[in-house]
Amino acid sequence: MMKWLKVQEDQAIRVNHEKLQSLLTRIFARFGLREEDAAVCADVLVLADLRGVDSHGVSNAVKNIYVPALKDGRINPKPTVRVVKENATTAVVDGDKGMGMIAGVYSMNLAIKKARETGVGMVTTTNSKHYGMAGYYAMMALPHDMIGWSMTNSGPSVVPLWGREAMLGTNPIAIAAPTKNEVPFVFDVATSTVAAQKVAVAGILGVQIPEGWAVDKEGTPTTNPLAARESRMLLPLGATREQGGHKGYGLAVIVDIFCGILSGAGYSKELTERQQVGHFFGAFDIGAFRQLDEFKEHMDKMVRALGATPTTEGHDRVYVAGEPDYESEVERRKNGIPLHKDVVAYLRDLAREMDVDPDL
Repeated sequence: MMKWLKVQEDQAIRVNHEKLQSLLTRIFARFGLREEDAAVCADVLVLADLRGVDSHGVSNAVKNIYVPALKDGRINPKPTVRVVKENATTAVVDGDKGMGMIAGVYSMNLAIKKARETGVGMVTTTNSKHYGMAGYYAMMALPHDMIGWSMTNSGPSVVPLWGREAMLGTNPIAIAAPTKNEVPFVFDVATSTVAAQKVAVAGILGVQIPEGWAVDKEGTPTTNPLAARESRMLLPLGATREQGGHKGYGLAVIVDIFCGILSGAGYSKELTERQQVGHFFGAFDIGAFRQLDEFKEHMDKMVRALGATPTTEGHDRVYVAGEPDYESEVERRKNGIPLHKDVVAYLRDLAREMDVDPDL
């Protein structure tokens, strides 16, 4: 995440990740989730915070996404996740309107199992909810020496190129590939110029957003995060035709095809009425394509070559996707996750409301 969009240390409280995960697990359990499901949901959120993906961690998602939906019944706390159609390499999973992390972990594990047996596993998931950080599921493939793929669609918050109405979700795409000695490649991006949660974080921090991120209710570009949150109209990746906005627009539609049309969940514009989202997961067993060590060594060579690229003025390093997140995770596991003091106060109040020990 961009440094200016991170909570400043003088406004932050450093929280131990294990205590945070324990607290979230107990809170989710009080909402009626099974203990093992609550732990999965907490793990997804805390890993996002550890890796610096604060927009998909505790700061925004708990208060603004999961707690309201659990309170008003939009999320089923005890879903029966099940396979509704499958063959040797593919499956369709029904998430039963539960927390998206529950269906997401189930579906990605199924994709990995199929890839282990056949070389490739593809699973599309319907009737689910927001599943947090897309990269979490792609990364699940790494310990199995596989390439992981994860996508999800979401309710309309992005205008198509030259449009004045939100028709697409932020529809992220995540790919993870293992290496031998270098940091694994983990690419996790929205197909909008920015994820909606980053706009929410900007509002929490009281900072302006760059032009090209969003438009206001009249369709005029805005740098006010509150106006952007009110309009719920982000721009596709690239923003304008001249800067490649048609590419982000097209990629968002691709995510809708795999996650919404293929699963039957519906494309983004339909999701508000249907109150569900769709996901897509893929796992590729590297050994089915080439010798594993050769692949990993080749990945290392590429990562090192990219990192050795001469830099432009004002920059001292070229990063490869996954490296900034890894460095954030190392630092935050050691020193704690910096949560805005208002977020910590909210979590403590929520814990007391749910009759849970608020210790962090």
